Amino acid sequence: MQHSSAVYNIEQFGAVGDGWANNTSAIKRAVEACSQGGGGTVYVPAGVFVTGAIELKSNMHLHLEAGSELLFSNDREDYPVISSRWEGASRDVYMSCIYACHAKNIAITGFGTLNGQGAYWWKLFKEDALAYPRPNLVSFDHCERVHVEQVKMIDSPSWTVHPNDCDNVTISAVSIVNPANSPNTDGINPESCRNVRISDCSIDVGDDCIAIKSGTEDAERVIPCENITITNCTMLHGHGGVVFGSEMSGDIRNVVVSNCIFEGTDRGIRFKSRRGRGGTIENIRVNNIVMNNIICPFILNLYYYHGPRGMEPYVSDKEVQPVTALTPKFRHIHFSNITATDVTAAAGFMYGLPEMPVEDITFSHIRIAMKPDAEPDLPAMMVDLEPMKQRGFFCSNAEDVLFEHVTVQQHEGPAFEITNSKNVVMEHCRSKDTVKDEMLVQMSNVRS
Repeated sequence: MQHSSAVYNIEQFGAVGDGWANNTSAIKRAVEACSQGGGGTVYVPAGVFVTGAIELKSNMHLHLEAGSELLFSNDREDYPVISSRWEGASRDVYMSCIYACHAKNIAITGFGTLNGQGAYWWKLFKEDALAYPRPNLVSFDHCERVHVEQVKMIDSPSWTVHPNDCDNVTISAVSIVNPANSPNTDGINPESCRNVRISDCSIDVGDDCIAIKSGTEDAERVIPCENITITNCTMLHGHGGVVFGSEMSGDIRNVVVSNCIFEGTDRGIRFKSRRGRGGTIENIRVNNIVMNNIICPFILNLYYYHGPRGMEPYVSDKEVQPVTALTPKFRHIHFSNITATDVTAAAGFMYGLPEMPVEDITFSHIRIAMKPDAEPDLPAMMVDLEPMKQRGFFCSNAEDVLFEHVTVQQHEGPAFEITNSKNVVMEHCRSKDTVKDEMLVQMSNVRS
């Protein structure tokens, strides 16, 4: 990414890196000078610089030198209220710690740290004391050619990196660390974006590590999220390794997830939505993944209940409902060359809608080993679902499913439990190392 050679050192505009002085105005002067000069690098030298929200402009490169830290203030007045998007719909929100809107050719790089001091915001959120949603740490709205590389991000007030309606986004070699009990501190959430590349990142957070979204039924305009690659990343803790939805009303398509490690991420690859949301998730490839200490490695759940209207009876009804534009679809999803060990609840959980089964799902060369001393847990967030322990694959309301070269070890009950489905094929599948003899397959109301 090419930028002007001009460099704007924030200390030359009055910033003081003593960890105490508020540098919001000084950094704003540096940004404005860079913008008026046609672009260049806003340079953060070593030191701890307290600041409020920073808004980047086109042709701007924010570079954090090794030993530098942008320490975002705990003063709400430093975060103007702006119109943006929160949880899939337009909302007035506090401006993100670093923000850009309708900008082109922007970058954030370097070996410094972005510290959101999120504890202040988490406390206010839990006390329901905020008039607007919390700031994200880094957000880009309607931007083109975005590059984020190498920086360390810690203690985000809410989502950590949120590109929304952006084109050509690269996020590489970033480290994200938020406490496991911090609310809604997702790692990287591309929403309604095109041509996104996420690689070589380490993500350890209090919610989903990476969540791909495309808005809800409440959005004024729904835009697809498409052409996404995620590779060579390590996910630690969090609610899910890579998650699709539940905000998917604009469609999610053409995604490849490869060569990643999930360690203790609750769920592994997770697809979630519900009636009333609409949209289609399709053309997804997940391959060469290693997981350990996982509640459930694979979830495809069209009865997800969290969020507004999620607990309405119509959402959880197991009877056939009319198919409308608000009926969500999962299809053309393929998993291959995946190992998961110390799994506690189930090897996999698929639950489509009776009126809209999950369709064309493939599991190829998969090995799942249960945790010997596992405690019962919920594989998915769904009304009336009982906790499971060391279960195999559970599949209901699915069509055109292929299991080939799939091994389930140390499970209780059948390795594959299939109900209310059509065209389910198994080739070279195995059950191993069970405490007692267990069925390989149990089927009920399965048609060919």
